[in-house]
Amino acid sequence: MELPLSILGAIKFPNQAQFNPCKYANGLVKSMLEKNVKIFENTKVVDLKNKDELYEVITENGNSVTAKYVVLSSHYPIINTPGYYFLKMYQSSSYVVAVETQKTLFQGMYINSEKPTFSFRTAGNEQSNLLLVAGMDHKTGEKKDLSNNYNELLKMAKKIDPTCKLKYQWGTQDCISLDKIPYIGRFSSLMPNVYIGTGYKKWGITNSNVAANIIVDKILGKENPYEDVFTSTRLEAIKNHQEVGNLLKEVAKSLVIEKLKIPDETLKEITNGDGKIVELNGKKVGIYKDETGQLFAVKPVCSHLGCELSWNNLEKTWDCPCHGSRFSYMGKSIYDPSIHNLERIDIE
Repeated sequence: MELPLSILGAIKFPNQAQFNPCKYANGLVKSMLEKNVKIFENTKVVDLKNKDELYEVITENGNSVTAKYVVLSSHYPIINTPGYYFLKMYQSSSYVVAVETQKTLFQGMYINSEKPTFSFRTAGNEQSNLLLVAGMDHKTGEKKDLSNNYNELLKMAKKIDPTCKLKYQWGTQDCISLDKIPYIGRFSSLMPNVYIGTGYKKWGITNSNVAANIIVDKILGKENPYEDVFTSTRLEAIKNHQEVGNLLKEVAKSLVIEKLKIPDETLKEITNGDGKIVELNGKKVGIYKDETGQLFAVKPVCSHLGCELSWNNLEKTWDCPCHGSRFSYMGKSIYDPSIHNLERIDIE
């Protein structure tokens, strides 16, 4: 069955594959354990230091691991220098709804070429028949009303089956390089044996596999036929003058201009379930008021490079428009490149 929506035309890419990423990840873990590879969960890395031609990987709790080779696959690089990836990459947020339907669904994966972008695919097993609709992407930290994003995706799902039932919804974000090609390979010429894979532009499952193969070959001293395409230290990315200009403009706005502005909103104007930046005692404070009226206050400055944060009214988070760091309304760092929590502020 083809996609039951009216379209003007389409481009078809044959021989595509769709697979279960959880089963894929479990298979990788099983293979690693069989080779006695150690896997550390809930171990947040906060720094990397050179140590006698080796590297010391330092974790949040103060423990460390020493290794000759290090792969930075932390979504967005948590190390600023050398490398300077924060100057040649940004983050984009998007959302997904999964609905249950009794209809026989189409085969294949579809994505439109318009804005806003929507993609359609299926998931499930013998017990469930799920339709996934994704889209409504925007630059992370952009100041806009996001509260209706899931509803818009649900509307698209109901065009296919008006009786479908919402089962799950979630949002995520992706790193995008300035020239839209991932950065895969050496992190920097100044840090031998440190490698990186990032900037997958919403194609993480496939591009991460490409990254794994290229990096393994480089560690083993083998040539990979695709490594030149993704060279992470390339300068071609900054030749995209429009994207570079947009990035610098946003950084200047959030790092300088927004910080100088005096907020118009007052504490009394914040409604339950919403958040805003207000001025209290001559200082800017990020305030979230929960559904019961309880207040949560933070210093609304990103712990990465100091940009002023914006309030995400859909997921109740403080988001950085410069490099895409995100924090819970209580100030906990939940998305890199930030590795430190926000400063909490006590108010009456």
